[in-house]
Amino acid sequence: MTTTLQTNPLAPFGLSGICDCHTHVFPPQAQFPFSPTRHYTPDEASIEELHALHRSIGVERVVIVHPSPYAADNSCLLWALRTIGDNARGVAVIDDQTSHAALTEMHQAGVRGTRLNLETVGQNDPSVGQQQLLRTARQVAPFGWHIQMYTNLGVIDGMHDTIMQAATTVVIDHFGRLNAAAGLKQPGFDALLSLVRSGKVYVKLSAAYRVSEAADYADLNPFAQALIDANPDRMVWGTDWPHPFPPKGQVRKPEVIERFHHEDNQAALKRVVRWAGSAERARKILVDNPARLYDFENQT
Repeated sequence: MTTTLQTNPLAPFGLSGICDCHTHVFPPQAQFPFSPTRHYTPDEASIEELHALHRSIGVERVVIVHPSPYAADNSCLLWALRTIGDNARGVAVIDDQTSHAALTEMHQAGVRGTRLNLETVGQNDPSVGQQQLLRTARQVAPFGWHIQMYTNLGVIDGMHDTIMQAATTVVIDHFGRLNAAAGLKQPGFDALLSLVRSGKVYVKLSAAYRVSEAADYADLNPFAQALIDANPDRMVWGTDWPHPFPPKGQVRKPEVIERFHHEDNQAALKRVVRWAGSAERARKILVDNPARLYDFENQT
């Protein structure tokens, strides 16, 4: 049976079609085993819990991002997309062994992008990222997919020209892993702004807790506003639910089940509206840009 996200009649800010562009689901390991090479083992997080969150904050559309503990086995992602139905899209993880037939199956299930997760594995060499980006772009460009990158400003700076030349749109996760405490002049942020202004790159205004330790993430305000001002048509928002993020200083161990970070997702949604500064820009970030990027535009 196909399940759909219910519309909250009290949807925040009078917007319909709000999309949470960055979530994960983690069913029991007996259903979808994790990769033996994973860097961490998350707790369980169900589709039902995700639905409950979205009903409570007025979100109607969702993007499921394939998480690293499954490596390039996208079985869980495809199951989640088929379970949720038309209001869901996906971002897969592929490698050079992923066949054209597998990509076709993913596209039919609702996948519209693939993710390069450099940050989680500690890969900070731009030349490695460049090779992976160009190889992956050749694989997915025929499907019109984007490439989502989880990496930091130093790598983004080193890959600037390669990103501009890639055969696909690029989406940068979680504010490009900037350091909010370091200020707007930190190395690499100008490169990110340049990419945003060009229209080649979208940025996910997501997971503020990954880049700021300030109360209510106040030191992130100027970064969010600078990115939105640079190109409001290239901003999207996501919760990063269920927030797989270890406490500061904790070393991840795959043999230990990692509890999820606590986050107020209603506050996160209000925060991005505040950053937008107007109803028009809020609608772009929460509704219109995701509809275009994830191919919801023709949905009836």
